[in-house]
Amino acid sequence: MPNTTHVGEDVARNIEIKARLADRDRLEACLAGMAADGPYEIRQKDTFLVCSNGRLKVRDFGDGHGELIGYRRDDVAGLRASCYRRTPTSDPAGLVATLADALGIRGVVNKTRTLYLLGRTRVHVDRVAGLGDFVELEVVLAANAHLSTGRDEARRLMQTLAIDASALVEGAYIDLITAVPCR
Repeated sequence: MPNTTHVGEDVARNIEIKARLADRDRLEACLAGMAADGPYEIRQKDTFLVCSNGRLKVRDFGDGHGELIGYRRDDVAGLRASCYRRTPTSDPAGLVATLADALGIRGVVNKTRTLYLLGRTRVHVDRVAGLGDFVELEVVLAANAHLSTGRDEARRLMQTLAIDASALVEGAYIDLITAVPCR
């Protein structure tokens, strides 16, 4: 498990899951009745860089804005703690070029994300190019919150949204994409 006990003030934490989605329409109908905010459709191009400590990516929103995101988490199919930092940029393409020269590019993930907000939980309904549909739950933790409160909330939401444990996947989308054999 990533070290989430002694993190700096600017490091955020969450508890998250990722699952393959069999019935997107059913899930979105359920979320529409539950969400405090959303849906918001967001196009994202994530360029993952070669990184020896966690993952590092530049997210490009396609409108001249983006963010550099560094994160660490265990690659398990289930509830997992994540520590991350996000830094906004007004030049995501330039940032990718600079970092690619220094670190190298691992791969690119293109997706359309539909975001719903349920209290402190971000629900992502993602359509990932080359992979299909997924749902992610991210229970955002306050600096002093215990990991167990986030895990409990994620479990409740999984039950409410009928996310079956057999659909959970480990790793990041980039791991799934790089594991897909060439056709």
